[in-house]
Amino acid sequence: MPFVDDPEHHLAHIGWRTPAVPLDTAGLSCARVVAQHRAGYQLHDGAASFNAHLAARFLKRALDPTQRPAVGDFVLYAPGTPPIIERILPRRTELRRGAAGEGHQQQIIATNIDAVLVLNGLDGDFNPARIERYLLLIQDMGAIPALVLTKADKIADAAAIAADLQRRIPGIAIHTINAKSPTSIAPLLAYLGPGQTAVLVGSSGVGKSTLTNTLLGEARQATQTVRKHDSRGRHTTTHRALIQLPSGGCLIDTPGMRELRLTGEENLEQGQFADIDELAQTCRFGDCGHVGEPDCAVRAALADGRLDAQRWRNYLKLRDELTAAADTLEAQMRRKGEARLPAKGFGKRLGERYTHR
Repeated sequence: MPFVDDPEHHLAHIGWRTPAVPLDTAGLSCARVVAQHRAGYQLHDGAASFNAHLAARFLKRALDPTQRPAVGDFVLYAPGTPPIIERILPRRTELRRGAAGEGHQQQIIATNIDAVLVLNGLDGDFNPARIERYLLLIQDMGAIPALVLTKADKIADAAAIAADLQRRIPGIAIHTINAKSPTSIAPLLAYLGPGQTAVLVGSSGVGKSTLTNTLLGEARQATQTVRKHDSRGRHTTTHRALIQLPSGGCLIDTPGMRELRLTGEENLEQGQFADIDELAQTCRFGDCGHVGEPDCAVRAALADGRLDAQRWRNYLKLRDELTAAADTLEAQMRRKGEARLPAKGFGKRLGERYTHR
């Protein structure tokens, strides 16, 4: 499968965008990573899918996991039996999270995506604090975030719940859907047109696989019922997979996430929490702890209802977690001798600006 005869025509079917510089293929071919398994990778060149292995340099134990191919990547591979992935082309966007475990590691969820659809059930899964955590991870990555509230057909006051949530996270599109209904999910096609790639994220049992099947028009993804007492589901999707849709777009389905750790590079002073930072700037004292100090703008906003108390508590939790993650990341980078630290994570220390409550 040589990389000739206008390969971009085929690659456009799986989200290809013409790069800013010509590709120096050196006899290599181009494809997109559509799945990752324990035994290797599955690639798609716009015409067919096939399995491939990694070049030896990607297998070094000391290599940062984020430098290995991920679902959504466009890669150059050497044709053969099996094909060998040699290079990763520059990523337009990356969705990352902090990996579980000690120390600081990051895990790439998906790359080269245009929209992130955050699914949250309107049943026992509904959790505004978790939604805010997802949005914090997404806000600086360059993709459009959208919130999809599933199981609207099972909740009588779905519209009211969505309206309350919209007040808590203004500026973010919210869609209430029945994932089994093609009519209900039609607004989501705006994120899945030709050349577009969207990723589904959310906890197990929220309806990601059901939504994928409805978008496909066939039951390709396995689904399971959720537990009655807490509306949680078991892992139906076991690995990330990129799927071509009849709409012309690509959808990356992901396993349910039990843990969603911050990377340490997020910025609480922008996006959904910018209003809280603006409030804090108007306190009488620059080092106001927002507990009992006079003329505290934050406490005044909590008292008169302009600032939701639950949202404030979640902000404090995320602030403390972000500060700890950023400190761990900074220490790790210094041990590696990297003098230049990422601006997003270390431009300002929230923990230094505001004392803990």
